[in-house]
Amino acid sequence: MSYVDGFLVPVPNGNRDAYLALAAKAAPIFIEYGATRVVEAWEDDFKKGEVNDFHTAILAEEGENAVFSWIEWPSREMRDSAWEKIMQDERMKPDGDMPFVGKRLIWGGFRTIVDEGRK
Repeated sequence: MSYVDGFLVPVPNGNRDAYLALAAKAAPIFIEYGATRVVEAWEDDFKKGEVNDFHTAILAEEGENAVFSWIEWPSREMRDSAWEKIMQDERMKPDGDMPFVGKRLIWGGFRTIVDEGRK
């Protein structure tokens, strides 16, 4: 089964366009190194949780939005090999300030356990 890197990150409202530009720049690089899919999703329909929710998970502050994204890989091995190369790729260097709050980014790798889709 495939392997997935998942991300949840706070992005200040005013940085939406800059974040989109960064994501659009990075996605083809991930694909070039073997990712099969890159998805970036801007928050749209959020409910405040009684105990926890996406905003509290990333300690979002007033004026910040949550971005939920994931990168799908054919395997963990492909992902591990690709990340080494991606981190050394000069195209991944930021052009300026990062448009998100990196210290509150949540990231992790996931082994796929169910993968269903429309045929």
